[in-house]
Amino acid sequence: MFDRFLPKEYNFFGLLEKQAAFSAEAAKLFKDAVATGSITEEVLKQIQEVEHQGDEVTHEILEQLDKSFITPIDREDIHALAKELDDITDMMCTISSRMRIYKISGVDKYLVKFSFVIEESINGVLCTIRGLRDLKNVKTILRSCVEVNRLENVGDRMRDEALTELFENEKDPIKIIKWKEIYQEAETVLDICEDVTNIVESILVKNA
Repeated sequence: MFDRFLPKEYNFFGLLEKQAAFSAEAAKLFKDAVATGSITEEVLKQIQEVEHQGDEVTHEILEQLDKSFITPIDREDIHALAKELDDITDMMCTISSRMRIYKISGVDKYLVKFSFVIEESINGVLCTIRGLRDLKNVKTILRSCVEVNRLENVGDRMRDEALTELFENEKDPIKIIKWKEIYQEAETVLDICEDVTNIVESILVKNA
């Protein structure tokens, strides 16, 4: 809808989609690794590379914002989306790095559940970003936003259940500290996904 009014080199929607796609790629790598019970050095490097590629897209968006006189949506919203999408991938990298540093191994049922919910939520974010190209599909975009919000609530409950079981059953204080941080960071990813959809909903209201 908006693309035809902009030079091709200032394709903000395409760049935002790239960011979201990198987040989805990192989530897939994380989910597959968690299912095996550990983050290997190879997997961590793959996730770090995805995070690096996402950073490059973020910088490109910021550079284009600085050069653009006209933007398809408010430049503040583009900046906010770019930041939050970058934060998603950064957090996926952070969790993976922590697991590697803490030498966490073994399949954990809550982290496995988190990995699936995170991937589903990030895919929902990708759908909302793709939908911004054509605001005729507002209902479809809103459905994705609602689903991401629902998944964030699921994440809250999962974190609470995981922490409850952790404090009830684990006697090693070091393990408690490690897993508490991992669970909370996993839930933070879902919080950031919800932040993205909140921005998208605000954009829809402004352009109604």
